[in-house]
Amino acid sequence: MLTLSTRVKEIKPSPTLAITAKAKALQDAGVDVVNFGAGEPDFDTPENIKEAGIKAIRDGFTNYTPVPGIPKLKQAIAAKLKRENNLDYQENEIIVSCGGKHSFYNLAQALLDPGDEVIIQAPYWVSYPPMVSLADGVPVVLETSEAEAFKLSPERLQAAITKKTRAVVINSPSNPTGAAYTWEELQALAEVVVRNNILLISDEIYEHIIYDGFVQRSPAEISPEVKEHCIILNGVSKTYSMTGWRIGFTAGPAPLIAAMTKIQSQSTSNPTSISQVAAVEAYNGPQDYVKNVLVDFTERRDYIVKTLNTIPGITCFNPQGAFYAFPSIKGLLGKTCKGRKIDSDLTLCDLLLDEAKIAAVPGEAFGAPGYLRLSYATSMENIIKGLDRLAEFVKGLA
Repeated sequence: MLTLSTRVKEIKPSPTLAITAKAKALQDAGVDVVNFGAGEPDFDTPENIKEAGIKAIRDGFTNYTPVPGIPKLKQAIAAKLKRENNLDYQENEIIVSCGGKHSFYNLAQALLDPGDEVIIQAPYWVSYPPMVSLADGVPVVLETSEAEAFKLSPERLQAAITKKTRAVVINSPSNPTGAAYTWEELQALAEVVVRNNILLISDEIYEHIIYDGFVQRSPAEISPEVKEHCIILNGVSKTYSMTGWRIGFTAGPAPLIAAMTKIQSQSTSNPTSISQVAAVEAYNGPQDYVKNVLVDFTERRDYIVKTLNTIPGITCFNPQGAFYAFPSIKGLLGKTCKGRKIDSDLTLCDLLLDEAKIAAVPGEAFGAPGYLRLSYATSMENIIKGLDRLAEFVKGLA
């Protein structure tokens, strides 16, 4: 008899990937579904980056590489951190992994012992708590509200810290809310981190997708002391539309990076050789693509937030970054659709897909019941069509 581990039984599949898969299955069957579920840019990888990958194949760069990444890529990452974040990192303080998710997984495995606590603010990216749990750690979730701009205060952070706390995770700009921490807010959180001698895990994967002149900073920039307590997670997926290339990196204290390298050596070994070469070009090549993409994302954000706020029963926070709208649907709870009561955001998502052919992700997946996540990493045509359907759906509720 096949018996699965208790560990795997307790882990739920990613709801974002599940809703995307269900929507795609309907689309493949010929159903016209507007998919707001995808967490990846709808733009193609820039040509210069693709050509670098193709050249790597033709040049025969298809063998194993050093486990933590090729020197050229680690040098390109160090140059990026210096150029864009005013941070100095050596090659032994950087590890390249198979995407940002893999980076966080390796980090949790290298850092946590059974019972160690990691503070995670909600709404959170869906994979943070499960990956902490897979490392036998304890995710300590702190809910934040829209009234708090979905951000954690230093007072609440301090109150949550115990003798078992190892780290706190921030994702700025955030998936799913798009909320971003100001320099002053980062300084206040960092002060708590240093005072309590814990680590600050800073997920900066959306750092270049920001709006309205917001100034994005890394907490590691605050001071050398804060940098010693800070672990940066980043990658090429969102900035350069390279989600499928699977390249992420971690920058942090050399002993931790060495430990992560040991973990990686016994799992995936090196990231894909071809993707690493492409990532070198992403970091070292022209950066105009990033600015051009942001023009489209800004137009989409403005439209989707404005339109959502005109639909009765729905209100929407204005994100400072990323490419997600995170509307509250609490005003729709208790209403009915064809005799079925909307008792949660999960039920609403089922109804939206079945009745309106709209794919959205329930807020419950992000630790925030009563909300939806709508990705606007899709065409303006799809956004307009999807929101028109949403408005019609709401109008028909009893």
